[in-house]
Amino acid sequence: MQNFVKRVFSPRIVLPLSLAGTVVGSLVLIRDHFGGGTCQCKVMLKGRTVIITGANTGIGKETALDLAKRGGRIILACRDEKKALKARKDIILQSGNTDIHFRHLDLASLKSVRSFAERINSEEDKVHVLINNAGIMRCPFWKTEDGFEMQFGVNHLGHFLLTNLLRAKLQSSSPSRIINVSSIAHERGKIDFENLNSEKDYQTAEAYANSKLANVLFNRELSKELQGTGVTANAVHPGIVNTEIGRYTGFHKSGFSMTILGPIFWLFVKSPKQGAQTTIHCAISEDLESTSGLYFSDCKPKECSALGKEDQVAKRLWDTSIKLVGLDQADSVSESS
Repeated sequence: MQNFVKRVFSPRIVLPLSLAGTVVGSLVLIRDHFGGGTCQCKVMLKGRTVIITGANTGIGKETALDLAKRGGRIILACRDEKKALKARKDIILQSGNTDIHFRHLDLASLKSVRSFAERINSEEDKVHVLINNAGIMRCPFWKTEDGFEMQFGVNHLGHFLLTNLLRAKLQSSSPSRIINVSSIAHERGKIDFENLNSEKDYQTAEAYANSKLANVLFNRELSKELQGTGVTANAVHPGIVNTEIGRYTGFHKSGFSMTILGPIFWLFVKSPKQGAQTTIHCAISEDLESTSGLYFSDCKPKECSALGKEDQVAKRLWDTSIKLVGLDQADSVSESS
């Protein structure tokens, strides 16, 4: 027995194990550090209805799961029915909440957005939280059904129309909240009103950044439009998150990059659960009941770029977007009439 103990605790065994433990522990600490803030709020959502776009995967699915565990009525607004129904099943199994529903929504089709909003306004008595989460990133030069560049059309115009079509419902359900998922990429964006469709020298990363800046500007003007209504609007940067949204980037399409650099990438990016925390925080925190027009990162307010604070650009983008999606006064007030 004594010899066995000596062998087990010999320096040749103990030192490598100790070194390995130190390395693993350090890696976990590094990952936790870059994981960012965590929503500590214990609020339950029984009797409250939440709509989440793009809720079948990634951040959207994790957001839906968390809010489902809090007892909310969750509407998964998704384009891919098969993926959405699978996500619904997973969320029900993990949360024990059966009040989870799929509704078809294709943000690349204004017709689909209008159909979705019409159904929600007809079927739902209340909508307390709208989370504009869905997005597309750095795709090839594609166009939406209505002829808009895909990233600008889906990330901005689709959500712009959806939000305005649901405004009256949200106002009648107040206090209610709108969360617009943007990105730190907005800091590299610009709004060129002569080239909103990026048809002049299309660059995938630039078009994405422009669409994310549009999210921040939309949120800024929206918060002004909503003053005094009991509805708040805040934008969030979820962090750099390992989700399907990066599927069109060179990194994800390169077998070499994924194999060699993947483990390093894993250390410095958030998991979908970590990436969902700021959205969840803005959707439920009691401290934010009257907070509107801000930009959040890691569950805290953060300064957006100077371009994201340009009120004249925000107002012009709002007015231009109204014309592009064919929105009129009757659309946003029909629910309350």
